[in-house]
Amino acid sequence: MPKFPLLHISFVFLFFFSVNLKAQEELKSNSADTLQVDSGEVHSVSKATWLSTALPGAGQYYNRAYWKMPIIYGGLGACIYMAIDNHQSYRRYLDAFFLRIDSNATATDQYLNIYSERELIELQNIYRDWRDLAIIIGAVVWALNVVDAHVDAHLYDYNVNDDLSLRVEPNMFFVNNLPAVGLRLRLNLQ
Repeated sequence: MPKFPLLHISFVFLFFFSVNLKAQEELKSNSADTLQVDSGEVHSVSKATWLSTALPGAGQYYNRAYWKMPIIYGGLGACIYMAIDNHQSYRRYLDAFFLRIDSNATATDQYLNIYSERELIELQNIYRDWRDLAIIIGAVVWALNVVDAHVDAHLYDYNVNDDLSLRVEPNMFFVNNLPAVGLRLRLNLQ
């Protein structure tokens, strides 16, 4: 019985057990499926950030993330609506309180037998706090809009391909200046 050197056995073992694992099915690429980026125009991160800072949603438009624009405008619109509505309620109760404490007022108090002076003050505080909270949430939505445009511009040229594969193959490398055999894992992100 002939003796095979350990190196030959390792190569035979690795040859038979090297496999090509696919993470997704292989697709035939045609020009309609691939994402084409204009090579002449460089996508600017600072332009997307400044556009989104100046006009919310403009950075998303520049990044061609059109689906995000209604979300941004919906969030900002809801915050603006809540701030205006709560400010109007705050002013209504504040004016009613001033009419009540002013002895020379000619107008009548619409909440005369409904709320006491203490309740009018509490209602003012509640609506003022809600108005301020709507303004703060609006500022957070605006800031998230800017951050999203900035991050999306950084990832604009990132290659998102359907061909993700992991290949296990034999490899020869050196350990302490001596040849050794092992496996190499290669991730294909083409």
